Amino acid sequence: MKLNWLNKKWVIVVVHSLCWILLFSLPFLLRTYARPEHKTHQPDDIPLLHFYFVSSAIWIVLFYVHAYVFLRFAQRRKKFALFLGFELLALAIVYALHWIYFTIFVIHTPFKPANFFVYNIFPYLFILASSTAYATLLERQRSIKLTRQKETENLKTELLFLRSQVSPHFMFNVLNNMVALARKKSDLLEPSLIKLSGLMRYMLYETGEQKVPLEKEVEYIQSYIDLQKQRFGKNLIVNAAFENIDGVEEIEPMLLIPFVENAFKHGTGIIDKPEINISLTEKDTILQFTVSNKFNNSVNETKDKNSGIGLNNVRRRLNLLYGKNHSLYISDKNGLFTVLLQINLKNA
Repeated sequence: MKLNWLNKKWVIVVVHSLCWILLFSLPFLLRTYARPEHKTHQPDDIPLLHFYFVSSAIWIVLFYVHAYVFLRFAQRRKKFALFLGFELLALAIVYALHWIYFTIFVIHTPFKPANFFVYNIFPYLFILASSTAYATLLERQRSIKLTRQKETENLKTELLFLRSQVSPHFMFNVLNNMVALARKKSDLLEPSLIKLSGLMRYMLYETGEQKVPLEKEVEYIQSYIDLQKQRFGKNLIVNAAFENIDGVEEIEPMLLIPFVENAFKHGTGIIDKPEINISLTEKDTILQFTVSNKFNNSVNETKDKNSGIGLNNVRRRLNLLYGKNHSLYISDKNGLFTVLLQINLKNA
């Protein structure tokens, strides 16, 4: 569970206030019991007590001014002399404020510079050291936050790039199918074009979202399978089963189609009784996706520059999006190419 409330401004203000109250209450909490003759208040006690609170306020102001103004300005200019000058200026301001208060309000106790340095040099150094440590911590947190934001933006950019590669690669294959039907002057061309328009509508208007309902992704895959079945007819056996798809769970769009594309690309051609098996089930937010197809080892395929884009693309997307919440197993043994994919959609 992330404690996001710790980053809220009012929580930070409360924590800082409690720390200051505790710090400046220590002299009262840790002091020894006064001797009997000192239990009665002297005339100078009240002004000196007031001065203690004013002095505490001065240290608090110095802490934040030093952290948010002096250090940042000096770091920007990257000049040690400027930094040292700020430290001396801060000491001079504290000295002047003490002198003014003593002169105006503490009339029974004259201001002595020697006493000022004896009693204030260690609080001064403590405040500067604490302020520097605080500013360093803030800068560290700011740097980590900026790095995370950059990583997030880079991740989004990379995912958009990877997703954009899917559509042109997919369209290239489907349009080749349309050309084949047109050459045959097949009656299946018109229904195929209608199917294609549905696929294009999905790619253009649905995949802009980060995730889509699993049901829509399955409909998209089924339409693609129907197009391929129209193309190959009885020359190819395609078994597709989609079970327990309730439409509640969501998935990254066009994440599964490269495996199906790959099966039709390499599972057809010079193959004895080509057969492609596709199954997808979802149970208790666990997605099980399996694709298998026959392939011919004896045939050396001529690969173009786009060859392999699909599988490499989807591997990268799976690692970026689902990390340890997915497992992918790919094998090509005994003339059978098999993909087994499992995704925990709940933790993704």
